[in-house]
Amino acid sequence: MTGPATLRPPHSRRAPWITLEGIEGTGKSTQLERLAARLVAAGRPAVATREPGGTALGRELRRVLLASTEPPLHPQAELLLYVADRAQHVSEVVLPALARGTVVLCDRQLEATLAYQGHGRGLGVAAVRQLHRAFPLDERPDRTVLLDLDPRVALARARRRDQVAGRAASEGRFEAEPLAFHERVRAGYLELAASEPERIRVVDAAGDPAEVERRIAAALVDLLPELGGAA
Repeated sequence: MTGPATLRPPHSRRAPWITLEGIEGTGKSTQLERLAARLVAAGRPAVATREPGGTALGRELRRVLLASTEPPLHPQAELLLYVADRAQHVSEVVLPALARGTVVLCDRQLEATLAYQGHGRGLGVAAVRQLHRAFPLDERPDRTVLLDLDPRVALARARRRDQVAGRAASEGRFEAEPLAFHERVRAGYLELAASEPERIRVVDAAGDPAEVERRIAAALVDLLPELGGAA
């Protein structure tokens, strides 16, 4: 009698997996688009994706996770929904792309859950890590760029963005959190970066987008030589 089949299929990484992290309003989405366009222009296959929302399942979960609802989601339910999104996303999108030789650029990954749910919600990083011990959740990005910005500045940016886009109700649940919550999340991010300084690079998110783009390129050029030219 044979044992249970492993959940880990054979795969290889033929390209790097890069994630962008940071609190709301640090410009992750803008910089992800710029980075993807720059790589494609240089002839390097790249895909831009996000968590939550990088799969069909993820888009449904994103709607639940980011909309303002009453009663609010319990922190443990919130955590488990993010984990479900990640399991599907890594197995369906990330690993197949890396195996094809496509650079994966992802808006948020495990560090977001450690910072938001572990630190921000007070669930603790150990509880979050415990859920990420088996495949595909034990897969990690090759490099994480943490866009860092004063929470007061970042939150004002994010709330203004949502108002202009008319999505404060549909995707503004975290932007509605008080400043103290975002300060805890930022502190959590910086703690994570300090624990893995080679993999997690902190980039100042203040300044115009072109200037921030140059800083990100400098943090990634060892993995992506195509970023060594002028932006």
